[in-house]
Amino acid sequence: MILGQMSAATFRRWLTGAYLVVFFGYLFLPLGIMAAATFNTSRFPTVTPWMGFTLDWFSALWADQRMWQALGTSLLVAAGVIALAVPLGLAAALLLDRLHSRARTFLYAVMVSPLLTPGVIVGISTLVFWRQWFGVTGGLFLTIVAQSSFIAAYAMLLFLARLQRFDATLEEAALDLGATHGQVFRRITLPYLTPAILSAAFLAFLQSFENYNTTLFVRGLDTTLTVYIASKVRTGLTPAVNALSLILIALTILGAIVYEILRRREARRLRELAG
Repeated sequence: MILGQMSAATFRRWLTGAYLVVFFGYLFLPLGIMAAATFNTSRFPTVTPWMGFTLDWFSALWADQRMWQALGTSLLVAAGVIALAVPLGLAAALLLDRLHSRARTFLYAVMVSPLLTPGVIVGISTLVFWRQWFGVTGGLFLTIVAQSSFIAAYAMLLFLARLQRFDATLEEAALDLGATHGQVFRRITLPYLTPAILSAAFLAFLQSFENYNTTLFVRGLDTTLTVYIASKVRTGLTPAVNALSLILIALTILGAIVYEILRRREARRLRELAG
């Protein structure tokens, strides 16, 4: 019996290990192949056949001015989405958190519905509405508005999850001591929500930066990075795009490392204060 239990435990351990290998391989193997193609001299983004090691595609990336303009447009749109979607998501979350009537379920469904709507529908409906009523036919403004219409829902869900752990008696105590609602929000609620605000801003940036379906219909004459890369796929993609992707991945990993270092320092500081 003991031997059978050990065999079963060993089998589960091996099965878990095999699953993890397959899982992480599925996630990271395409990224590894993409990164390797950056250093292949082939003018096509591939690792087979391997034609030699080169760094020329980084030079080609630097010389591609249209790509850099598209990257700048994407960053500008992402900044606008953060500025619009995060406050909208925060306001919606505060409203739902403090609403205790039967209308709360209905409002929650309405506010989450943009997440369930295909991006193509969001883009077309935004374009039709703004062109019909305000004469806006596309551009950066409409791109920011269209993306924020569903990205704000992501931010709202993050804030709601954070507010579920909030002790409302802190606000009540501050109000009893004479603080105004504005002071309570600035001194108590907002500091508590700061981690969620940072997370929502980061999520909004990523969602905006990689968005294609919605952006395609509302961009007007402006070109974001995803739209530019999609056009290059049709006209001829080179490993210069791989070089840009490799740089973005490296920056993402560096940002994650910096975040983890800062998080551990903050946790250590809090333990020292508590001790």
